[in-house]
Amino acid sequence: MLKLNKDTKGDLIALYKTKGIFLEGNILKVIDHENDQEFSKYLKEASEKDADNRKKRLEITKQVQNQNKELIDWKKKNEQNQIKLKQALEQPEKAKDGAINDLEIVQKKSQYELVGSIVKVSLWIICGVGVITTLMFALSLTLGVDNKIVESAWSNMFGILLTNCFSIIGTIMGVKYANGKSETQKCKCRDS
Repeated sequence: MLKLNKDTKGDLIALYKTKGIFLEGNILKVIDHENDQEFSKYLKEASEKDADNRKKRLEITKQVQNQNKELIDWKKKNEQNQIKLKQALEQPEKAKDGAINDLEIVQKKSQYELVGSIVKVSLWIICGVGVITTLMFALSLTLGVDNKIVESAWSNMFGILLTNCFSIIGTIMGVKYANGKSETQKCKCRDS
């Protein structure tokens, strides 16, 4: 046991009375009061206060631990909600991209159908004019009519028809090339 002199005991008691400060901790268990009633009372009160303080600190520690658990749970839930929110935001973006792709496909399809229709009609007209001009030339040959005018018209008509065929094919190829180039530029823009 630890024995304190009379002055030290008096200083500890005075410190308690003036400032309300006690000794704390395990040191209280090893101090001998040496049949000093006032110091014995001081040690008893200090032990009780120390026990109360330990209980309060333990309760505060438990509260902090509970709050930490709650914060950790809240953080996990928050992270899960963020993941769900990202997924929810990605879905409309994917749907938008899909709709844009579908729209582009429909536009290309309608352009190709329009180009196809133009080519068909142009070819029918070219063929029709060629057949009619050829029939007129053949008729003029069989009838023995002066066919110099019909002959020059026939050769001019075939030259014009041939030129128009190449013009139509060139236009179609240009449209296809322009569409392919614009798609390449769109892809480059989306990537960057």
